[in-house]
Amino acid sequence: MKYIIRILFLCFLSYSNAQSNLDTIVNNWHKYATIANIEEYFNLMDDQFVFMGTAPGERWNKKDFFEFCNPYFERKKTWNFTPSNRYWQYNQDSTVAWFDEDLNTWMGGCRGSGILIQNQEENWQLIFYNLSVLIENEKMKSFIRLRKKN
Repeated sequence: MKYIIRILFLCFLSYSNAQSNLDTIVNNWHKYATIANIEEYFNLMDDQFVFMGTAPGERWNKKDFFEFCNPYFERKKTWNFTPSNRYWQYNQDSTVAWFDEDLNTWMGGCRGSGILIQNQEENWQLIFYNLSVLIENEKMKSFIRLRKKN
C-alpha cells in the first residue's frame, strides 16, 4: 500500500511541476508583451504558431503576427493582459497541452485559449492562441444591433 501511495504522490508531483512550468511559460509570454520585449515574446512561439485575434480577419501565422506586433513593440505601446482561472489539459503522452484562461484587458474581460507543444529539444512552445472578447448573454442582442450599424 505504501508503494502505491508513493507512486501516486510522485505522479502528482510530476504533473504539478509540468503544469507549473507551463503556467510560467504562458505568464512570461503575457509579461513580455507588457514590457515590450519582442524577442522573448516571439521566442516562446513555435515556427508554426497561429494567433487568432478578436477582429474578423485576424488570423496570423508567426511571421504575419510579428509584422503586426512590431510597430507596437517598437513604440512601447503594447498590451497588458492579466490572466486568471487557467485550466490545463494534456494529450495521452503529455507532449501537447492546451489551456483556457480568463484575461483582464483594456477591452474588459476576455478569454484566451492556447496550445503548447513539446519540441524535439523537449522545450515547450506556443503553437496556437485564440483571443476572444467576452459578452454576457443578456447583452448579446444589443451587441448584434451595434455590429449591424456599420
